[in-house]
Amino acid sequence: MQNTTTSLLALILDHSVGNIIRMLRVIRLPKEERGPVSWGFVGTLAVTLVYGLVMLFSASYSSGYTRYGDIYHFIEPQLIVAVFGFGFMLFLSRFNYRSLRYLNETLYVVTLVLLVVALFMPSDNNGCYRWVYFPGGMSMQPSELAKFSIILGTACSLDKRKAQIKHPFYGIILPALPLLPVLVLLKMEPHNSAMLLMAAIFATMIFCAGGGGLAWEIGLGSLALAGGMLYMKYLAGSEGYASERLGGVWGLTPTDTANMLWQTRQSIYAICTGGLFGVGIGNSVQKHQWLPYAENDFIFSVVCEELGFVGAVALILLFAALIVQGIFIALNAPDFFGTMLGIGITAQVAWQAFCHIGVATAFLPNTGISLPFFSSGGTSLLLLLSEMGVLLSISRASNARMSARKRRQQEETDRKLGRAPRRPVYRRQNS
Repeated sequence: MQNTTTSLLALILDHSVGNIIRMLRVIRLPKEERGPVSWGFVGTLAVTLVYGLVMLFSASYSSGYTRYGDIYHFIEPQLIVAVFGFGFMLFLSRFNYRSLRYLNETLYVVTLVLLVVALFMPSDNNGCYRWVYFPGGMSMQPSELAKFSIILGTACSLDKRKAQIKHPFYGIILPALPLLPVLVLLKMEPHNSAMLLMAAIFATMIFCAGGGGLAWEIGLGSLALAGGMLYMKYLAGSEGYASERLGGVWGLTPTDTANMLWQTRQSIYAICTGGLFGVGIGNSVQKHQWLPYAENDFIFSVVCEELGFVGAVALILLFAALIVQGIFIALNAPDFFGTMLGIGITAQVAWQAFCHIGVATAFLPNTGISLPFFSSGGTSLLLLLSEMGVLLSISRASNARMSARKRRQQEETDRKLGRAPRRPVYRRQNS
């Protein structure tokens, strides 16, 4: 019995402290992979972040003053997190993204613990248990950490068995096993939107990896779609806020607002008021306690009201640019693990933006999904910017590999043509 306990403790230490030590040994990018970051992606992200901060202040000052007596209640911490997070993102880009493999197990266990702890915390306004409160007034949603934990775990699992990825057991079932406890705990909160979002991210990664082969992907995809429809039917027939939200969207049109929920109706009013160019930044009427959670769940509606169709299209184009550049970074990664990690991070941004806009436009039920880089939430923003740092680390490695490949091709061309190899010219500096 004592030997078993000792062995178990040794195993736990090895998979926690030992893995962290292993991670620190390889945390720096190899010298040959220290290329430049993708500055186009950084520039697009910076513009998106500034746009988001401006619109957050406009959407939140009324709620901040009404609820807390401070118009800067939401924007001040968000601005601090944005500045720190952007610098931290560039700092993370200098680290080796492959070292995250050693963090996978520890991060997953921490995520599960936080999800369990959330169930014993005070409930929010909807009677849900989604937050963990720390001493000093700080709080976080474990579901935000769970998103990256699932992305990292799925990428590790697919990379570990990439030679057998066409087999459904290794390409679909095994990678899905860590997802199941997370979904169960989220259901207990309940947090249906996070469940659907994580399932969508996981399915995107499996599909892009070719897990199980095309026939299994189509079959299981159809089964998952049927299961999702049955789950929606179950929610619609149950009691509580979920059934009301499901019943207040589908089958209705933007001109049929009589049976819509209050939030959805006010969102449609805001979007319709905006017109082509909007009523002007800061001039939204709906954000003045008509549109609930204007600083978070419905910030896209405020953008539409204040900046109109033009502002909404600009927002969508910025996200499209981020997503396309993220896909290119992932596809050009030096290894399969980097590709899967990049696909997962990009899928999170894409699905969150799609769901948020879908909710605001009454295309989807009110699921309470925030808009990345726009909605209020320091934990969410910091984790998103950290994930962007991981994506930039992948881009540095891929840019260095591509530069080295071009240099070798140029040298090979010079050799075949009998030209002298190009050497860097050093100029003497005047003192």
